[in-house]
Amino acid sequence: MVETKLSLVKCLNEKPLYYAEIDYTRMPRAYASIKDKLHIPPIIHLVGTNGKGTTGRFIATALVALGKNVGHYSSPHIQFFNERIWMNGSNVQESILQEAHEKLQGLLSQDFLKTLSYFEYTTFLAIVVYEKCDYLVFEAGLGGEHDATNAFDSILSVITPIGLDHEDFLGSTVKEIARTKLRSVDKKAIIAKQVFDEVLEVSKEMNADFISYEKYLREDEYKIADSITKEMNLPKYLRDNLLLSMAVVKELGFGIKKNLFNSQRLEGRMQKLKPNITLDVGHNSLAAKAISESYCDKSVNLVYNSYRDKDYLSILSILKPIIKEVHIIELNDERVVDKDDLIHTIKENGLKYRDFSTINEDEDYLVFGSFLVVEAFKKYF
Repeated sequence: MVETKLSLVKCLNEKPLYYAEIDYTRMPRAYASIKDKLHIPPIIHLVGTNGKGTTGRFIATALVALGKNVGHYSSPHIQFFNERIWMNGSNVQESILQEAHEKLQGLLSQDFLKTLSYFEYTTFLAIVVYEKCDYLVFEAGLGGEHDATNAFDSILSVITPIGLDHEDFLGSTVKEIARTKLRSVDKKAIIAKQVFDEVLEVSKEMNADFISYEKYLREDEYKIADSITKEMNLPKYLRDNLLLSMAVVKELGFGIKKNLFNSQRLEGRMQKLKPNITLDVGHNSLAAKAISESYCDKSVNLVYNSYRDKDYLSILSILKPIIKEVHIIELNDERVVDKDDLIHTIKENGLKYRDFSTINEDEDYLVFGSFLVVEAFKKYF
């Protein structure tokens, strides 16, 4: 990206990615200060623990195929920042991001320009880029009711599977996390198949209208999903996300056709880098369970590492039936678990391990653990 007086790169580099404490009032206050100067397209808001990215991409590509001007905002990125801000089939150009950044510099006060977090500022950036869109598919970050994306009103919420993750911010139980996430719903929500009954119990406590995705779909539409699943070689959990996206498209008033959903897949979600190398950015027990079910009886080498705050003991226990050997990939991040602690946990699960160094073309590999793991592997590869 070209360095200028108002460089987006410089602005983002000066913002911390993570905070020990979050000011939940900052984003709503910043939005209120410039609300009358922004045009907000109809927002489809995705909230959940897993599956937001792929469900959002299925929805966005379907709407584009229907002739709509569509933005899909997701996070985090794997290699390049503009992966977060996708529009009409491709990541937005850096020049467009720079223009949006310069507009924001003129709208927001110096106080907000200084104090907004990386994700909050990026969210405003997306809003400016997407001002002329017909629809905005907006993916929440780690939260729900307090998430930066929830500062904006939505026409529809989409609830993907909810489980344990980011417990320090969201709650220590599935029920607490579900409450935090589901309180983001404005009026109506389409809810995915859930692993935990507590999520559905919490949905009944809310004032909003929660509708199961299954109520939208006919038998012939399930057959369309099965056909797409076979042609795109989708694992079971991605088929579930496809079905959820089909329900959303129907709620928006459009019919279901096969050619709406098979144009793109989001990078890093059960992505085949080579026939023997699969990448997935999953990083919690819910994702591990979905991955394990996808592999059935197949054995793979797991290229892995973890953040300290993740339940890597549970994740490795779930993946154990499909793991031949754990290959520990080095990560340069202060939040990464101490290597000795990780090795202890690997041994505790009765698994073999080694440091990741190279790929054997005769063996299969699953690269899993976080966006950071996939990013590190792709740099190596």
